[in-house]
Amino acid sequence: MNLSYDCELDVCGLRCPMPLLKTKQALSSMSAAQIIKVTATDAGSWRDIPAFIELTSHILVSKQQVADQFVFHIKKGD
Repeated sequence: MNLSYDCELDVCGLRCPMPLLKTKQALSSMSAAQIIKVTATDAGSWRDIPAFIELTSHILVSKQQVADQFVFHIKKGD
């Protein structure tokens, strides 16, 4: 799946909770409606990032597993 995005965050190799913390930090510096692509290798990210998004105004545009990587596209909320 090739989705366009405004910025990219590679947190591969980082262990929980760093992928989620880095994602939160990146989202806080973005403008509303921008899309970030997050790539992680920590299996906990598969559940942690979507669970966080559900508690916010952000939108999980897509999530997919590609080999040993977890790829998320997140649209920044208001």
